Amino acid sequence: MAADSSTAVVVAVGFSVFALVIVVALAVRVGRLIRTYDSLVGGDEGVSFLDAVGRQNDAVASMRGEVRDLREQLATLRSDMGDAVRNVAVVRYDAFGDMGGALSFSVALLDAAGDGLVLTSINARSETRTYCKAVRGGKSEQTLSPEECEALDEATEQRSADGRTRSA
Repeated sequence: MAADSSTAVVVAVGFSVFALVIVVALAVRVGRLIRTYDSLVGGDEGVSFLDAVGRQNDAVASMRGEVRDLREQLATLRSDMGDAVRNVAVVRYDAFGDMGGALSFSVALLDAAGDGLVLTSINARSETRTYCKAVRGGKSEQTLSPEECEALDEATEQRSADGRTRSA
């Protein structure tokens, strides 16, 4: 009988230890659940789970509206940027052999479609002359000087390298 009672004590102690381990594990899980619940309800006492989920859904719906508005604004900005000058090239040179310092220049100013202008300033000792020639689709209807062609080619290369060309 003594063996039976000592066996019963060992079994009872074993079950007690096992039960204690289960209680500790459950306490840890309940603690995690409470922290998760608190983060969901925002730390407000007395807020139900359904109220917290409803609040989260409202926040998500509001953010979706804001994202939609931002996408519309971005589309408008992208459309507006197509007409902005984005490719600029400057070529400086000496128009006359007796002048130094490369004071003459040709500058090409183009948008995404290759439309814009070539502006040239030729500086001499006693005067400065300025010319402006229109550019459509990367080409000018007027005859361009070699320096103007160089500036236009450089600006067109920028347009091609940026991948911003668009088909007509």
